[in-house]
Amino acid sequence: PAHAQYAPCSSYADACLDLSDNQAWLMSGGSVTYGPVPVTHGRPGYETPAGTFNVTFKDSDFWSTIYDAPMPYSVFFNGGIAFHEGSLYDLSHGCVHLSRDAAITFFDSLYPGDVVEVVY
Repeated sequence: PAHAQYAPCSSYADACLDLSDNQAWLMSGGSVTYGPVPVTHGRPGYETPAGTFNVTFKDSDFWSTIYDAPMPYSVFFNGGIAFHEGSLYDLSHGCVHLSRDAAITFFDSLYPGDVVEVVY
């Protein structure tokens, strides 16, 4: 994807998610390093919350026991909410779906402790 000159997050963010525009970026020192990429996120009743979070863990082969579904290239940042490979057409139960290529890039670029900002 082309690099955007602007992402709507602070210079502290390592990943930025805009729920209104369904886009996400990777960042470093306030500059976009990857993105924007298209995303889908939480459906009504399972909205992805806005806020500032830290990556807690990652798992390239995570399997959701709650939804009995694969969540490849998961990067968790808010409890059970993660960036991961998923449908760009279907809304999730709160997670952020990325294309396979974007999910791999987010997985390879983000580490526990990194800052994820989710904005509207």
